[in-house]
Amino acid sequence: MSFSMTGYGQYSLSYGGYNVLFEMKSVNHRSCEVVFRMPREWTRYEEGLRKMIQRKLRRGRIDVFITKELSAESNLSPILNEEVVASYIEAAKELQLRYGMEGNLQISDLLSLPGVLLKPEEVVLRVAAEDEAWDTTLQEGLGYALEELVEMRAREGSHLAEDIETRISSLQAYHEEMVQLAPSVVVEYRNKLRQRLTEISDGPFDEHKFGMEIAIFADRSNIDEELTRLSSHLTQCKQLLISPDPIGRKLDFLIQEMNREVNTIGSKAHHLTLVNLVMEMKAELEKIREQAANLE
Repeated sequence: MSFSMTGYGQYSLSYGGYNVLFEMKSVNHRSCEVVFRMPREWTRYEEGLRKMIQRKLRRGRIDVFITKELSAESNLSPILNEEVVASYIEAAKELQLRYGMEGNLQISDLLSLPGVLLKPEEVVLRVAAEDEAWDTTLQEGLGYALEELVEMRAREGSHLAEDIETRISSLQAYHEEMVQLAPSVVVEYRNKLRQRLTEISDGPFDEHKFGMEIAIFADRSNIDEELTRLSSHLTQCKQLLISPDPIGRKLDFLIQEMNREVNTIGSKAHHLTLVNLVMEMKAELEKIREQAANLE
């Protein structure tokens, strides 16, 4: 199965007083690059999440967005930060002893001091940062988003592979025309040259020199080797399309090789139909190259 490098996946879940949204999108890239954007307190889980993605995807830039917001169902009340309260009371005693300052620290004064009361989201954040179960929860949520992303890449890859296979079949048809046409190129040249020499000569021309000229032309215009290699490359392309491995780079290499063979045929071609076939093949190869650039 062929996979595209373009895709999108999304999943949401609720845990630890938060609604968490997982979003993934992937685009073309020469290797597998994974970029995370998520709350800082979860960065310790990043490496495990990255390996999870790289086991599924071989190529592409994958942007992962993990966002969270406090759940409306959390209904958490502010709590007293006892450590901070104790430190304020200790500081007040120190002021009394060291500087002889008088006065009592009132509860209303104490509650107005920074850090004494933790907001609901700060309470959840503390729990979330200390809860190791978040590792499993994040992997679960990302797994579902990743599954959706892979399914989309598979669908896109299937469409690309079908298009490429159709174009390869067109190339094979053009190749077959070239195979059938190639032997007639020398025959047509020989007939035209004989006719031309007959028209311009006063008498019989040198058959030996004539034969040498035909032999040289036949050698220079021979495209048998190019056609053989081209046929092999086309067969390999079709085999790649059903390979379970990433095929983008291999397909790109074969396209370059086929372009080389077609260009050589074009430089040797001394026949209008052959030249036209070369132009058609180059156009199809360019379209295949554009599509192959999207494959994993």
